[in-house]
Amino acid sequence: MNVNSDLFPCVRADIEELREGVVLLPGYCSTPELYKIVKRVLKFAPFRYMRTPGGRQMSVAITNCGSVGWLSDKNGYRYSEFDPLSQLAWPDMPPEFFELAKNAAAVAGYPDFEPDCCLVNCYSTEARLSAHQDKDELCFNHPIVSVSMGLSAIFKLYGTKRGGTALDIRLDDGDVLVFGGAARLAFHGVARVLARGPDGHQGLEFLPEQRINLTFRRAL
Repeated sequence: MNVNSDLFPCVRADIEELREGVVLLPGYCSTPELYKIVKRVLKFAPFRYMRTPGGRQMSVAITNCGSVGWLSDKNGYRYSEFDPLSQLAWPDMPPEFFELAKNAAAVAGYPDFEPDCCLVNCYSTEARLSAHQDKDELCFNHPIVSVSMGLSAIFKLYGTKRGGTALDIRLDDGDVLVFGGAARLAFHGVARVLARGPDGHQGLEFLPEQRINLTFRRAL
């Protein structure tokens, strides 16, 4: 399979297998052009701070694109075809997003992945994401593909039961993390966003104080 999409070619195809089912592709993609595509999505579905079913406002700003989008509110966690802010369908997933996720999954050993949802998260340096499982999807046979942009973050990956010792994974700009198979239902979260990048400088010019994460899923 040709892993270089004509729409969005990868930069590197290094592979680090961190655990069974967990693959890191460091520096896999170039993010300045990718960020331009994110901004197109935001014109139709801007970031918003959702609330947990218990009423707590999340510290991570969220939006979606694709056939469905992920939601959290007093009615629970779920996928919906419609953006509750606009009452319209979520923006279509840009073909560059689809190709990037599909190709990264193939490199990581998941050749049949075709995402139908992209959850777009925006982190400030104060934002955190507590440990959780991605289990609102209809089928767990498909991996999760996570693309990091901007500031670096410490991603914690646990086992399939809550608690225990986490594997700490530093995710830098352009890194792609893929987890599926035995690790598909692993608990995971973001412990912190680093104020400076791997070279000692602050974030990239187009994302000086933020981290954006694209999480691709097969929801339906």
